[in-house]
Amino acid sequence: MSATGTSPTTPPGQRVGTLPAPRADADPAGVDRPAPRHRAAVLGLLTAIAALAAVVRAWQLDALGFNSDEAVYAGQAASLAGNPRYADLFPVFRAHPMLFQALLSPFFRAGEADVAGRVVVVVLGVATVLAVYPLGARLYGRRVGLIAALLLAVMPYHVVVTRQVLLDGPMVLFATLTLYCLVRFVQTQRLAWYLATAAMLGLTMLTKETSVVLAGGVYAFLALTPMVRRPIRATLVALPVLAAIFAVHPLSQALAGRSSTGRNYLVWQLFRRPNHPMDFYLDNVPTAVGPLVLVAALGGLWWARRRRSWRETLLLSWIAVPVVFFQLWPVKGFQYLLPVAVPVVLLAARALVTLPVPTRLVRRTRSVRLVPAVRLAAVAVVAVSLLWPAWNTVTHAGRTTFLAGSGGVPGGREAGRWLAANTPEGSVVLTVGPSMANIVRYYGSRQSYGLSVSPNPLHRNPSYTPLQNPDASMRANDLHYVVWDSFSARRSTYFSERLLTLVRRYHGRVVHTEYVDAPDRTPVPVIIIYEVRP
Repeated sequence: MSATGTSPTTPPGQRVGTLPAPRADADPAGVDRPAPRHRAAVLGLLTAIAALAAVVRAWQLDALGFNSDEAVYAGQAASLAGNPRYADLFPVFRAHPMLFQALLSPFFRAGEADVAGRVVVVVLGVATVLAVYPLGARLYGRRVGLIAALLLAVMPYHVVVTRQVLLDGPMVLFATLTLYCLVRFVQTQRLAWYLATAAMLGLTMLTKETSVVLAGGVYAFLALTPMVRRPIRATLVALPVLAAIFAVHPLSQALAGRSSTGRNYLVWQLFRRPNHPMDFYLDNVPTAVGPLVLVAALGGLWWARRRRSWRETLLLSWIAVPVVFFQLWPVKGFQYLLPVAVPVVLLAARALVTLPVPTRLVRRTRSVRLVPAVRLAAVAVVAVSLLWPAWNTVTHAGRTTFLAGSGGVPGGREAGRWLAANTPEGSVVLTVGPSMANIVRYYGSRQSYGLSVSPNPLHRNPSYTPLQNPDASMRANDLHYVVWDSFSARRSTYFSERLLTLVRRYHGRVVHTEYVDAPDRTPVPVIIIYEVRP
């Protein structure tokens, strides 16, 4: 604890180094508890919000098949469960920890189970929405908790990612629980909550290892908030708890004899080439989060700047550290910044609850209900501004462009199933890149290789096997089908042209095509399968 004293922003009678006294309707830990007559209303609102979140995430959930990352994680879960269809095509240990895949594995014991995997993610996404309420109630009161849960329920960014079998959706659930435990520690100063924070952060990292950056958010918050106790001795206990939980990942790899997999992947991630320009997040994330949400969050920080507290420092630290890290890191993905969605909606909800209404307008109307009516209208406008694009996204099943992490791949599932039904067992497929190769493996149960996979181990994902000489493999009749897709071709015109050159050289014949309707209803070929022969 810091030394006592006064500050220009400290309320009279309160010492620096102590937390604000709880309100009359708060428990000793500082949470805004509803009166008994209001509990049913809160429960009803949370139920409605959860139902809305579930509908938006589950609507047309099976309209598109898996994208590449979904195919990999589902394939890992199936291999972990001993599914014979995938055991030889998807190794259990690849790059990431296996907590989420282990959770999925009971649903992938037999056959193709893509819908079940997505339903699990939807449930975890709705659980995250519900977890935002107690977090918001602890920080700012139950109204902020309810509004924040509503905003996250319909935020396109969170909706899109939690409709896919990706690690980021489950990771954000554990990250939200980590934040909740940290808030409880700040409010109660109990060691148990500090250890719970470390344990939850360990589970977050065990879901996706890049979430280790959130530890930087915790450190930044404690370093920037002198009024919050920084227990050095407790940290010496909490760090082993964090390490012990995350150690499950390297330990499981070591016991399976796959320790080199993790090391190779780390080296590749550290030295791989940038996959997107520096303005990637600026171009894609703000619109997915919601412009009005961002305006509300920034506006609230401005008009409530004189009432700033450790709460804003905590939320801003939770936002700033991942944003800075992933902006500087050459590898960029649409879903990587999803952990910032929770603190953003909390700040936006706080702003909407405290939205200033001109005093002159209140006096002119002489209505005491004007202020809550204006604030309620603002909440409705922001929520609708999120719901409309989110609903438009989930009901738009096919498109001719694709951004990794933003949804399924049109035509990929259908092309893979066609290969499974119409090609001989043991057929080998060549694709433009590893993304379509993963989809072919999952849905087609055919071994496949990506032409763009570099033979140089420093320039490729160690999980992928390169073809040293595709031309020689064609001549030896070791490759039987070629799959061209417009999504990979758009990212790499060089390898697309090279693939088509091989098709022409080895008498390629179109045997199947998948189409997607363009905005003008014109069918556009997005996946073409060729049969080739020496």
